[in-house]
Amino acid sequence: MTGSLWVREIRRNRIVRDTVVPCGKAGWEEALAAACRALDLGVPVVMEKHRRDLSDFGQARFLPEHFLESVRFDRLEAEYFEQGEKDEKPRGAG
Repeated sequence: MTGSLWVREIRRNRIVRDTVVPCGKAGWEEALAAACRALDLGVPVVMEKHRRDLSDFGQARFLPEHFLESVRFDRLEAEYFEQGEKDEKPRGAG
């Protein structure tokens, strides 16, 4: 089934920037890379913990130490959702 990956930069518990990239659940890592390019960010190092969190909870969080270069946010969140599960970006999305 096709869905989307919602990627958002969080600073001081607020969404600073975000983007949504269509993808299948198995292709979320490629969608994460595309979202990072759209946000002009380096791609974070994806660890087994991130894969497990996305598989189990539909969401993964990347901290500044998961990036090779410095970033200006507290965390990057990636959330996968199926088509029709959310018709539009959740409230609070910029």
